[in-house]
Amino acid sequence: MTTTEWITDIVLVLVVFRQLREGRLDRKTFLIPLGIVAFVAYSYLDSVPTAGNDLVLIAALTAVGAALGVAGGVYTRIRALDGHLMIKAGAVSAILWVLGMGARMGFQVWVEHGGGADDVARFSVAHHITSDQAWVTAFVMMAVTEVVTRVATIYLRSRARAGAVSPAVPVLDGTA
Repeated sequence: MTTTEWITDIVLVLVVFRQLREGRLDRKTFLIPLGIVAFVAYSYLDSVPTAGNDLVLIAALTAVGAALGVAGGVYTRIRALDGHLMIKAGAVSAILWVLGMGARMGFQVWVEHGGGADDVARFSVAHHITSDQAWVTAFVMMAVTEVVTRVATIYLRSRARAGAVSPAVPVLDGTA
């Protein structure tokens, strides 16, 4: 893994750890993680392989990312306090986030340094996965989808929470 990959992965983990402490739900809550995954997608998604079962692999890991993201968003507490919405990632949300990030990081380290390259190559041949780019795309899409669905779930829940509490509670707090 390159230094940039380590930094990106660590920053994405820290985004949720930052939310273990309750804070205002504001634009940064959404823009920081979305900005990070936009950078990751721009950096690593050169093409989307479509030969063999590449799309099956990509769809499967994208679905895993969506499930982790929705669950992480559901297990994030949102409450109104003094006219603002507050957010706090619960233990389940943090565990799911670290599980998703850790699985991707662990797979990459295993393939690059743990002797997993031969196993992945055999699996790829047996399951008609045609290139390394299919794996890259699948894991990047898993990460992007996990972040986007988590943020979207939190946003939708915050809209519902704000409307149920008071129309005066802003969904996106621009004052923080």
